[in-house]
Amino acid sequence: MKYSILLPVVPARPEQAVLFANLVQWTAAERLWQGQSLVMDSHHLATWLAGIGVRVPMGFGVSLMPMRSPYQAAFEARSVALATGHPVVAGFGPGPTSFQRALLGRPYARPLRASREYATIVRALVSGDDAMVEGEYFSVAARLLKRPAPPVEVGLGVLRPKMAALAGEVADRAITWLLPADHLGETLIPAVRGADRKLESPVRVTAIVPLAVEREGRDATALAEATCGNHLKAPHYQDALRRAGVTVSDHGDAGDAARVVDAGAFLYGSVEHLHDRLAAFAAAGVDEVVLNTMGVAQLHGPKAAAEDLLQILGGAADAAGAGPS
Repeated sequence: MKYSILLPVVPARPEQAVLFANLVQWTAAERLWQGQSLVMDSHHLATWLAGIGVRVPMGFGVSLMPMRSPYQAAFEARSVALATGHPVVAGFGPGPTSFQRALLGRPYARPLRASREYATIVRALVSGDDAMVEGEYFSVAARLLKRPAPPVEVGLGVLRPKMAALAGEVADRAITWLLPADHLGETLIPAVRGADRKLESPVRVTAIVPLAVEREGRDATALAEATCGNHLKAPHYQDALRRAGVTVSDHGDAGDAARVVDAGAFLYGSVEHLHDRLAAFAAAGVDEVVLNTMGVAQLHGPKAAAEDLLQILGGAADAAGAGPS
């Protein structure tokens, strides 16, 4: 199983991302992931980093579909691959119904159908094929101008079994967030692997895992709430967590954050303890874990988040019999 880093800050200036992009160069981390930013566009940030010479593999998980057309999504993902010289993982998801309504005027009546069309179009375009889709939500008859570029994998954000099966059918990656390892291994990953796959290449599973190293003056519940408090207020996350056996309320308060910690959806402890808990994701069938230290960055600062990442990744490299690269 590979380890990667989630950018734990939402930059208002691109310089704020340099430290974490450099961690990918200095450690065993596979790539730098970014979530959907509503401050500075993630693709622009990636190309800015490449422009100053910090060129690392990038992952976007997940970009919200209402923000851009599938053609623009494919164009931007390949642009990042060209700028960085590295493969890109471009993950997408429909987002909350309230977000769909705010940007589109109405939510997707069939979000699985919309996701299928979107991923199919983007994947065809980044693969250099003609995208000839006349769909219910997206219709495209186009292709990207052919240029040699590192590959772009297309992913779907996965919280529940139906989207997991869809990712297993039409995507290169299934990207999970905020779900415990046992639920992934027992429910979601079997749905991914058991899908009627339309592609020759096997689907891979990426799990974005919120965590923090236990230190004096830190509180696990406060860190979990800082990391994922907004998600705990979203109905689709509440439903996904309940399916995983986490009895969250409808409010997304500190009590829910504590339940997420107790369930192992937010990991907290010594570096050795964290490695043990992360090993459960590998045993569940996860191919890549993305270390999410956003709560540490919010409550204790970006340098503290970087220190946690260095310790976790250093231990991961030592366990694999190799030092940081």
